[in-house]
Amino acid sequence: MEKLAMIKFLLLEQIRTELRAQLVRLSMAALDAHAAATDAGSKAESKYDTRNLESSYLATGQARQVDELAESVRIFDALELSDFAPDALIDVGALVGASVAGSSLYFLMVPKSGGLEIHFENNEITLLSPESNLYQKLLGRKKGDRIDSPSMQVVMVC
Repeated sequence: MEKLAMIKFLLLEQIRTELRAQLVRLSMAALDAHAAATDAGSKAESKYDTRNLESSYLATGQARQVDELAESVRIFDALELSDFAPDALIDVGALVGASVAGSSLYFLMVPKSGGLEIHFENNEITLLSPESNLYQKLLGRKKGDRIDSPSMQVVMVC
């Protein structure tokens, strides 16, 4: 396996591990919130006591987040990251290096879980998903292209 392919494989495995760990933590929190919302001891003691209602809202929101995170895990379990030629246009699966005010930033273009930051080989790689403005600005660009807001230059696509 080529070095770049191995790097992308290891990066993808690290992302999968992080998403699964988040799913376990969030699932346990959602179960706790559900237990608190349905516990007989959480009944309202007066008409102004809203603990049960608040617990119910929390449990519902966390259950929704668990579903979204489980979907991300399913997507990343099936995801394969293709290699991109250095002069290729940026698309899903591309690892993009950019220069911003003299600093190097790294982004991985993915279908879901945008905003997740992965520390990989002494670099921080931010996942960008289609909902992100930066994802939309980078999509279809290539090495050497500049974008504004934020001002950056694409220095690597692989």
